[in-house]
Amino acid sequence: MYAGITDRIYKEITALAPSSMKIKVVAPPERKYSVWIGGSILASLSTFQQMWISKQEYDESGPSIVHRK
Repeated sequence: MYAGITDRIYKEITALAPSSMKIKVVAPPERKYSVWIGGSILASLSTFQQMWISKQEYDESGPSIVHRK
């Protein structure tokens, strides 16, 4: 995702953790698709579909509809 993020996370965690603790940061290249995969799974759940807001509902209630569904 971000250049050097793996090294930065490693350095920051190493600085906070006890020196006796072994730190390993795993950053597979597929992580750039994780958000899309998660969103796809969430959108396909029937329980999530009940929370969808239609254009008609939005037009009737405005942005505050997100706090009621």
